[in-house]
Amino acid sequence: MTETPNPHIVDADSLTGEMHPIRRVVVALGSNLGERLTALQGALDAMADTPEVWLTSVSGVYETAPVDSPAEAKPYLNVIVLLDTTLPAHRLMERALAIESAFGRERGDVRNAPRTLDVDLIQVGDRRADDDLLVLPHPRAHERGFVLKPWHDLEPDAVLLDHGPVAQLLDKLDLSGVTRREDLSLELQ
Repeated sequence: MTETPNPHIVDADSLTGEMHPIRRVVVALGSNLGERLTALQGALDAMADTPEVWLTSVSGVYETAPVDSPAEAKPYLNVIVLLDTTLPAHRLMERALAIESAFGRERGDVRNAPRTLDVDLIQVGDRRADDDLLVLPHPRAHERGFVLKPWHDLEPDAVLLDHGPVAQLLDKLDLSGVTRREDLSLELQ
């Protein structure tokens, strides 16, 4: 397990001298349209190329049944990415949306419609947000086995803000539709 930097340590911007705290971030990636694994690897690479973002680990790949999706939706591939960043949460969310867009994500009126790529911020340090762009912690993460199971694999002692230990949250879920794909993996740059 990778240690999260001390939240009281700050990183200084070398150009402006501005001080920024380093935060641990949990990101969920998912895809159920097109070349699913390729989209996930591309998103991982794009996050790694983001200034002030340091990827620390990526979970195994899980194949999961669609949740609250249209009947024709195919299974998702899902992973959890842990990273450290000095970016503000809203700027990180803007980057996540740009990555989705770069991989052909189309947003329509159908909730949980199939998608080429989904990039969700689950938790950004101890930050909370509730506005049009961002809700932190993610409002449904505590109900999603495809988020909690791979996160627990990476950090067995993880805690989801406002909901408690991930291990205890997993005990309350039906994980029958969440299967680890040992034949698939992603690579950190």
